[in-house]
Amino acid sequence: MSFEVHAQGAIHVFDCFSCAIHRMAPICEHCRVQIIGQGVEAEGKWYCGAHCARAEGRAGIVDRV
Repeated sequence: MSFEVHAQGAIHVFDCFSCAIHRMAPICEHCRVQIIGQGVEAEGKWYCGAHCARAEGRAGIVDRV
């Protein structure tokens, strides 16, 4: 069984969740890791966490634990 993901005006068809995650997950602008789960977005760019966002000069971002 396949399923569709509608994102940013495009339709993507997948047959498993792991393929969808691999294709759709954003990439951290600093360390280049694939962000699966919670990340942070600042000024239109995605980061895996506050540490990477700060390393790229983004201010005022903190991790919540």
